[in-house]
Amino acid sequence: MRILLVEDDTGASRFIRKGLQEEGYIVDVAFDGEEGLHLATSQTYDLIILDIMLPEMSGFEALKGTRKKGIMTPAIFLTARDDKEDVVHGLELGADDYLIKPFSFPELLARIKAVLRRGQKDIELSKLSVGDLTLNIINRTARREDKDIELSAKEFSLLEYLMRNAGQILTRTMILEQVWGYDFDTSSNIIDVHINRLRMKIDKDFPSKIIHTIKGVGYVLKDER
Repeated sequence: MRILLVEDDTGASRFIRKGLQEEGYIVDVAFDGEEGLHLATSQTYDLIILDIMLPEMSGFEALKGTRKKGIMTPAIFLTARDDKEDVVHGLELGADDYLIKPFSFPELLARIKAVLRRGQKDIELSKLSVGDLTLNIINRTARREDKDIELSAKEFSLLEYLMRNAGQILTRTMILEQVWGYDFDTSSNIIDVHINRLRMKIDKDFPSKIIHTIKGVGYVLKDER
């Protein structure tokens, strides 16, 4: 799942981003309201987390602009002020929840999971399937035929990206940007290592293979039965 974090405090944004990435989420960060609004309306996200007090444009204005464009991505406000008027105003603008600073990361994580569950009006929308491989986005579980597959957080994120783009050839650069982030070392062989781990888990014990290498380009996930 892909999350947009709009937070001008570099220390807080680094802490939240790192924690969410360790949980397997793909996280983009904006440091002011205008950048947040631009990303929220030009990219596709499963959740937006945004501070209220932001440079250039407040979190209120950024969310209002997002909703005006018909984008109803679930949103959680972060606020340093325990002001009921702020909370009510945020909810009226279309926020799904709010969290008062300072907060613990486990509390933020619990709020995120609750909002994402509420946002799934149709449980089938939380599942991705390619052939006999199924990925449950909310429960973060994987299954092929009758076998449960244990995945690390990063393996889950990689498989989710591959499945969301099933049938499309994904270059290593595309995978790095979407799963590891734009600032990751492009010379690393981290993708190949994780692809090999995924193959051992979802392809090794099955006659039909789902992950395919496109030599010199990247990878594609497809069912060829």
